[in-house]
Amino acid sequence: MNPTRVLSGISSGAPRWAAPPIRLAGSVLNEHRHVCAFFNSREDEYRVTLPFITEGLARGERACHVTGAGRRDDHLRRLNAANIDTAALQRTGQLELYDAHDAYLGDAGQFDPDVCLARLEENAASGGPLTRYIAHMDWALEDRPGVERLAEYEMRANALWPKYRDAVICCYDLAKFGGDLVIDILRTHPVVIIGGLLHENPFFAATDELLEELRTRRGVAA
Repeated sequence: MNPTRVLSGISSGAPRWAAPPIRLAGSVLNEHRHVCAFFNSREDEYRVTLPFITEGLARGERACHVTGAGRRDDHLRRLNAANIDTAALQRTGQLELYDAHDAYLGDAGQFDPDVCLARLEENAASGGPLTRYIAHMDWALEDRPGVERLAEYEMRANALWPKYRDAVICCYDLAKFGGDLVIDILRTHPVVIIGGLLHENPFFAATDELLEELRTRRGVAA
């Protein structure tokens, strides 16, 4: 495995993407920084994400992690085991941890893509160091109002991330998510981690095309 392999088909002429490189799962991220990652176990996940996290922290970049309450302690334990001083980094604000329910569902307990995307853009546009996001997506398995719009949210996020330098990994547990939803999520990300390696996604769908399809399924006018 070559840790400096750059995904083909990616422009090398824009200096804001070229330096410093972001290494992830055997490749280098350039302008496509919205990544879906499918894992079969937590061990598989952290084998890929810990180097991504530690590289960013060593550079002074921000780390923003969204995880469910049931995973918070385990997540911190794994970071600390990798010699990441989570307590100190949280005190300085370099590491931010958010509960998934607060981040995605809010006080109303329902998922609204418009609200979530506005919050993400506000955070991304605030300036400061590059931010590396880790988002655990298990919250979307709950029977909550609006969760059926998850694929729409993921797809619409593609219009946001190219405007900023930040990188985000949306982590999905293949043992928990059904096949139909996995296919939809796969179609909403330009790059994907499967089998521990980062790939350009041949199944990535054009934004307008997929949005129309998703809305048609829900019986919503485009």
